[in-house]
Amino acid sequence: MSSRPPPGHTHFDFSGLSGRDKYKLIIGTVIPRPIALVTTIDENGVVNAAPFSFFNALSGDPAIVAIGVENKADMSFKDTGHNIRMTEQFTVNIVDQAMIDAMNTCAVPFPPDVDEVDVAGLTQVPGVHVSCPRILEAPAALECKRYITLEIGKSREIILGEVMGVFIRNDCVNPLNKHVDQKRMDAVGRLGGHDYSTIRDQFTLPTMSVAEWESRNSNLDDSKEPGKPAGEQKQQDVPLSKQQTGGKRPKA
Repeated sequence: MSSRPPPGHTHFDFSGLSGRDKYKLIIGTVIPRPIALVTTIDENGVVNAAPFSFFNALSGDPAIVAIGVENKADMSFKDTGHNIRMTEQFTVNIVDQAMIDAMNTCAVPFPPDVDEVDVAGLTQVPGVHVSCPRILEAPAALECKRYITLEIGKSREIILGEVMGVFIRNDCVNPLNKHVDQKRMDAVGRLGGHDYSTIRDQFTLPTMSVAEWESRNSNLDDSKEPGKPAGEQKQQDVPLSKQQTGGKRPKA
């Protein structure tokens, strides 16, 4: 372990920043973000597809996902926001490495009468729980019904959807124990700017029980340099907050 102290931190007070600067700091620090290629259908039956990286799963039971949908510059709704308001349905298609070019095509601001799924060369499959289609090439697709919409300011709304059903590619899931092979999913994530990441570099880290944690730390104590009194063991700097609280974190 390095004995060098960690570098300092630069503080940004969001109350004094522009919306653009807040956005840059958020997308640069909350990384990686999963990408939802959201398919919807309007009241005339026209299909729309658009990618969103302000997206995540919020609950398992009930199964709730959320997407953050930004309005247009004139504060009118984009196609995804409009379509979900009209139909209260949408499908989240998970983007993998093989779909990245098609996803980027779907991000082009085409007019509302253009079917991005068709333009991107993707294959539409009729929905089962919803009227909007899913994308066959996606390793997984979550069919959702609108649960609630949160309007946060003039420029953005957060749409929570309840997952009514999920389709997972056969080679990515064990139907008996419901285990999803995340390496086969090969999903990509969004970073800051125009950058993306993969999930191909993975590691496993099980959550410990209290007994396991105590056992691990007891073994660490036993491995300290033998033959030296406790006062001569190597010490690390203790943050002031821990000195003041006896090593315990103050409760929020």
